[in-house]
Amino acid sequence: MSQTTKAVADPAEARKRTGLLLFLRQVVEELRKVVWPSRRELLSYTGVVLVFVVVMMLFVSLLDYGIGKLILLVFGS
Repeated sequence: MSQTTKAVADPAEARKRTGLLLFLRQVVEELRKVVWPSRRELLSYTGVVLVFVVVMMLFVSLLDYGIGKLILLVFGS
């Protein structure tokens, strides 16, 4: 019984590396497919992230302050 097609690729062929230039060409090709945000969208997203970070900083700071006061209340200073 002869095997005309391989069901599983040869492991040596699967590990074969491509050249650096081919890799870089493929990276550039994929980057051209990316839908980049406009300047207005970018500024908007940046603002949202900065506001969120400030809100989370305030939340964690207040939580830390409250837990610290509670520990001092329970155990004294």
